[in-house]
Amino acid sequence: MRQIVQKCEVPVDRLSSLLHHFNLHASTFHRGGFCGTNSYGANEAHGHIHLLRAGRLSFRDSDGHELRLEEPSLMLVARPRLHRMSASEADGAELVCATLAFDGGFDNPLARALPGAIVKPLRELPSLNGCLDWLFAEAAGDDCGRELVLNRLFELMVIQLLRHLMNSRELASGMMAGLAEPRLARALNQLHERPQHGWSVAELATLAGMSRASFAAHFHQVVGATPADYLVGWRVSLAQKRLREGRPMALIADEVGYESPSALARAFRRKIGLSPSEWLRQGVQ
Repeated sequence: MRQIVQKCEVPVDRLSSLLHHFNLHASTFHRGGFCGTNSYGANEAHGHIHLLRAGRLSFRDSDGHELRLEEPSLMLVARPRLHRMSASEADGAELVCATLAFDGGFDNPLARALPGAIVKPLRELPSLNGCLDWLFAEAAGDDCGRELVLNRLFELMVIQLLRHLMNSRELASGMMAGLAEPRLARALNQLHERPQHGWSVAELATLAGMSRASFAAHFHQVVGATPADYLVGWRVSLAQKRLREGRPMALIADEVGYESPSALARAFRRKIGLSPSEWLRQGVQ
C-alpha cells in the first residue's frame, strides 16, 4: 500500500528575528503607592512601562489626550515621549513602573512600529495574566533577586503584548500589521533573517504565495512602504546598530547586503539624511 505523507507547514516565528537584532531591556524604578503628579519622557533615551495595580489615576500623553483610569491598566510608551500621570491620595493608586530600552537605540524598527502610547485595561489582555500575577507578587514581596526578576518579567510581558497585538490585529498598518498577516509575515520574516540576500519582489511574492503584482500592492497597503524601500530601511537600521557597536563599515556592508562601504553609505544618506560618520559624530540615538 502506498503511504501518503502530508507536508505540514512550520509556523513562522514572527518575533524572534526582530528581538535577536533589537532586543528589549527593562529596569524597574518604582513599586508601591503613587500620589501627586509626575512627568516622564522629556530628554530621556528610553521608553516607559507603567502598570496600575490598584486604585485610580489620570494619564496624559504628549498630544494632550487625558485618560482617567479606574481599573488595573497597562501604560506602555515604547519610545521617549513626554507623558504625565497624576493621582490624589484618595485615589489609592498603586504602581509598578520600569524604563524600556532597545538594543540599537530607541529609533529602531520594532520601537517605531508601536503606537506612541498604548493604554489598556488589564482585563483586555488575558494572555498576560500569568506573567502579571507573578510580576505583582514579586513587586509586593521582599525576596532576594527581586529587582532582576521584575526586570525579566517586564521584558516577558512586553513580548507577550507584542504577540497579543499581532494575534488580535489591533494595528492597522506598519510592520506589526504586516507580521499579523500570515502571507506577508512569511516574506517579512525572510527579509529580517536574511537582509544580505538580494531579494526581488518575485521571490518575496513566491514566499507569500501571491502573484507579484498582488503581493507588491498588498505589501504597500499594509506595511506602508514598497518591499524595496522596506528592505533598505531594515538594512540601514541594522547598520546603525552595528555602527554603535563599533563594527567596521566594510564588514557591516557585507552583512547587510551591500557590495561596498560606499554603496551602504549612499543608502544610509538617502534614508537618514547624514553619512554614517556624520550620524555617529552627532551621537544620534
